[in-house]
Amino acid sequence: MLSTLLMVNLLAACGGNGALPGMAPPVSIEPPIVSPPTSIPPVTTDPIVTPPVVTPPATTPPVTTSPSDTPNLVTSLKIQNLSTAQSNVPVSFGQVFAKGDLPANSSLRAQLNDGTALTIQVDAKATHDDGSLRHAVISANLPQLSANTTETVKLIKNSAAALPAVAATPSALLAAGFTAGINITLNGQTYSASADNLLKSGKYSNWLAGAIVNEWQVSAPLKNAQGVEHPHLTARFAIRSYTGQNKARVDVTLENNWAYEPGPQNFTYDAQVQIGSQTVYSKAGLTHYHHARWRKVFWWGAEPQIHIQHNTAYLIASKAVPNYDQSIVFTAASITPIKAKFTGAVTEPMGSGMAEPYMPATGGRADIGLLPGWAATYLLTMDKDAKQATLGTADLAGSWSMHYRDKNTDRPVSLINFPYMTLLGNPGDTINPVTKKSESFPVCGGVCTNSNVADSAHEPAFSYLPYLVTGDYYHLEELQFWTMYNLFHSNPGYRDNIKGLFHLNQLRAQAWMLRTLADATYITPDSDVLKKQLKTFLDDNLDWYNNAYSYNTNAINSFGTVLDSGAVIYNNGRGIAPWQDDFFTSAVGHTLELGFNKVAPLLAWKAKFPISRMIDPGYCWILGSIYALNVRDSATGNYYTTMKQAYLASSPSTLTSLTCASAEMAANLNLKIGEMVGYSSEGAGFPSNMQPALAYSADSGTSGGANAWQVFVKRSVKPNYATGPQFAIVPR
Repeated sequence: MLSTLLMVNLLAACGGNGALPGMAPPVSIEPPIVSPPTSIPPVTTDPIVTPPVVTPPATTPPVTTSPSDTPNLVTSLKIQNLSTAQSNVPVSFGQVFAKGDLPANSSLRAQLNDGTALTIQVDAKATHDDGSLRHAVISANLPQLSANTTETVKLIKNSAAALPAVAATPSALLAAGFTAGINITLNGQTYSASADNLLKSGKYSNWLAGAIVNEWQVSAPLKNAQGVEHPHLTARFAIRSYTGQNKARVDVTLENNWAYEPGPQNFTYDAQVQIGSQTVYSKAGLTHYHHARWRKVFWWGAEPQIHIQHNTAYLIASKAVPNYDQSIVFTAASITPIKAKFTGAVTEPMGSGMAEPYMPATGGRADIGLLPGWAATYLLTMDKDAKQATLGTADLAGSWSMHYRDKNTDRPVSLINFPYMTLLGNPGDTINPVTKKSESFPVCGGVCTNSNVADSAHEPAFSYLPYLVTGDYYHLEELQFWTMYNLFHSNPGYRDNIKGLFHLNQLRAQAWMLRTLADATYITPDSDVLKKQLKTFLDDNLDWYNNAYSYNTNAINSFGTVLDSGAVIYNNGRGIAPWQDDFFTSAVGHTLELGFNKVAPLLAWKAKFPISRMIDPGYCWILGSIYALNVRDSATGNYYTTMKQAYLASSPSTLTSLTCASAEMAANLNLKIGEMVGYSSEGAGFPSNMQPALAYSADSGTSGGANAWQVFVKRSVKPNYATGPQFAIVPR
């Protein structure tokens, strides 16, 4: 029977052996940037060296845990064998923990179906404010997996603290003959980078460190045959080696990301990735966009044929993810469209995966929400194909030209270091008054077009859930790249320079910028230099909102709506979009659930708006999901003081004179009795947009919240969220 060994002391600084989240020292120089097109206001398969995977049924029930069968059980997960019998199966996954479940003086052990102890390695990454473990990467070697079976792994709290980890060097892996590299042919020259040579140099950082597995991160500019470095293209490798096994996971990323390297541009080349003696991936004529990157993952040795299913109920109970409705019934038909879309050219480097490549495009779609539709489907089903689309689209988040890496720190560029950088505004706006130097990004040095156009107002949550469940460093940095882009892309004066305030953006942009910033602040490892910076950016923004609204006794309205230049943009400056306001309220609620209590007063203030649209006696709830709501008589007039005024000013008297929710009102609107306006049957309709805001408002304790939710759930026409559950959030 295997003994259980916890490899990381939860009392120690999180981040493996302490050698990582700042990553390796800086490499090469910094590239320039090109301003993307102005946002329009709204509105090949990898060759594998392993046996083919046997595809299980499209839907697999999510993992549930019986709390009574194992004392001190924290959570469990399932590992499906997708092939014939396997032995000594290496496995690593990310795991989030609810606050207090694993106190600082405790540790974690694991147990299999039959009660056998399983040796695990826990690389702690982030902790809660009480010192308990928040997020970790957990690794093990499963002794045996019978053909096409599922193994349950229970994670159980130990009362004793863990032992410190001991990192291994790459010497054993290199002695076993490990080699990996990438080369490209560009303008008749070959440029390359070798992972094994970089490991031999000793210039690596540890992401995972312990007796079971070590992951070493290395990077270097591509070099030609004469040893001349390419100024823009840099290779990054993450080599995950399992002790005692002749196999390693090889994570390959090629970047065109330097923030201040002169002459940024697109490059078209032929690419090849070699693992051992084999070319495992090749792509001819690949156009690599400026400030973008692509990623591929392979194995040196046999790849484990497994599918890891996290415990959906526990992930939701931890509050790391929203309270999605776990009663939704999914079928194979729910997954088929996801599987069908995530295939072919969109999955190749510079592809967009499940996402809309041109983000400013208007209309309801699966991208929009606290999580995208495909990711929420994966969360609720733990389906293998939905997971592949979710993780694969997160890989492809690198395809947009908004990745700016600081060559001095080798991390995503930060306002802390360049408070006057921007993609918008005049050159003079970028002069740092302290250094007297411009922090403007360099101008394009060639072709800089990209069919993938980023827009904060329609930005998906690409990488948060993928990092949560995998612990892959690539996904962490993607989350940080998008967070920093949101903060620096606007004019320095509008964002208050180093503070990164985003209240002057469209209201829906404010919503998704807050969501992304809160997610990044919550999950970034404690030892990462960006952790404190992100918390400061979040605090500064929450202070602004609280001072402008929550604590402002002279607030310009009493509705609980955001009324600023980015919100009152409808009906010639008279109206707001309640659905955009709902996006923002949902982001506020999610931020509070992540544990950022400074946002609590803002949620209490914001909750009034969705609640009043359902139960205010002067407003009919059928129009609670109206597209635009007038809040004043003219673009320069005073704001209304009652919901009744807004109701009467936003719809014709032939409608507002009718009894609320009556047959006459339904006939006037060409709806069913009890049906709300705004595409009630659609999962991305305006009532669906309202649902998360109303759910968080009901949970906030604000007066009338429970009653408002009851009115909402009793509406007669509802969507089938099995086709897209991104808004299927319910009160806790």
